[in-house]
Amino acid sequence: MTSFVHVNIPTEHPGVARAERAFAALRDLGRNFDGARGAASLLLAAVVAALLVVANQVIDTWTEGHLLAAWIALWTVAFAAIGLLAAPVRRAVQNARGAWSRTSATRRAAAQDRQLWSLALTDARVMAELSRAMSRDGAGDVRSFS
Repeated sequence: MTSFVHVNIPTEHPGVARAERAFAALRDLGRNFDGARGAASLLLAAVVAALLVVANQVIDTWTEGHLLAAWIALWTVAFAAIGLLAAPVRRAVQNARGAWSRTSATRRAAAQDRQLWSLALTDARVMAELSRAMSRDGAGDVRSFS
């Protein structure tokens, strides 16, 4: 007599599947993360902390009778700073990031030009191609490229 045994063994561990889903969610979160917003928030927090330190120094000089008023003034300064400085700080961070990316693109292009020129100095075919391209565009003599 023949009997068949059907054993349903899972092909993957539930903990491994859960960890893979968690890593995929973190990877998707990283793709949607806006670095400018995070940097702006960090800079805003630093500015607000500095304002709170200054407000605390002013409040420390007051007498004990004005402690509640000083506490209210301190938090008014904090919330006003957050409300008033959020947009300008975010704009400043975005401008700085744009300037950084433009500078790095310019440096990368200059490095590629230097690499092409050093290759052209050692390979006559590349130099001839550069010479033809420059004369076709009216860029002038090859020697002005260096």
